[in-house]
Amino acid sequence: MKYNRILLKLSGESLMGDQQYGIDPNRLTDYAADIAAAASMGVQIAIVIGGGNIFRGLQGTAKGMDRVQGDYMGMLATLINSMALQAELEKQGMKTLLLGGLEVKPIAAPMSRRDAIAGLERGEIVIISGGTGNPYFTTDTASALRGIEIKADAMLKGTRVDGVYTADPEKDPKAVKYDQLSFDEAYEKNLKIMDLTSFTLCRENNLPIVVFDMNTKGNLVKLLNGEVTGTLVANL
Repeated sequence: MKYNRILLKLSGESLMGDQQYGIDPNRLTDYAADIAAAASMGVQIAIVIGGGNIFRGLQGTAKGMDRVQGDYMGMLATLINSMALQAELEKQGMKTLLLGGLEVKPIAAPMSRRDAIAGLERGEIVIISGGTGNPYFTTDTASALRGIEIKADAMLKGTRVDGVYTADPEKDPKAVKYDQLSFDEAYEKNLKIMDLTSFTLCRENNLPIVVFDMNTKGNLVKLLNGEVTGTLVANL
C-alpha cells in the first residue's frame, strides 16, 4: 500500500449528486462506504470537505454581501457537510472524530494537530470542518494546511474526473490526461488544480497531490492499492 496516512479532500458540490442543492443521500452513502473500506485496510484518513452545495462565500460577495461574513457562512456550510458524513460513517460502523477550524460546541472540538494525530492513531476517521477558521482562505487551502499539520503522505483530491488534463475533458474531447506532473510544470502550464495559495503550501512543504475520480464507487480503495493512478502532482 502506497500511503499510510492521507488527507482526503472532497468538494461540497459533489455531495449534491444529481440534485441542484443540498446533500444527495445516495452519494453520501457511497462516499462513506468507500471511505470505510479504505479505513478498514488500515489507512489513516483525515477528511476536509467543502460547502459549495450549501453556500459559497464568493457567491454571496458577488451579490453584495460582506466578504468576511460570507466566508464564515461558507465555513458553517462545511460543518453541516462534515456532520452529515460523520453520521453516515458512524451508521456504517466507523469511529470518527469531528474537529473544526471554528469551535462549535457541542458539535466540533477545536482543530488541534495533536488531537487529530491521536485520533488517527486510534483508528478514527478524522473530519476537519470549518476551513482554516479564517476568511479569505478556501477549503483547498484548509486541506493543504491540515495535510501538512497531520504529516499526511499525500492529499487525495476527489473530483468527478479521473485526473488532470491538458484541457477540460468535459468540454474538449481532445484533452490528454497527465499521469504525473511536477509542481513547477503544473504552475507553468497554468493548470487549475487548486488555488495558488494551497498549491504553494503543498509545493513548499512537499505534500504530493493526487487528483482522482471519487464519484466512481470503489476508486478510493483501488487508488490506495495502486490500481487507479489519477494524476500525481509532486516535487519530482
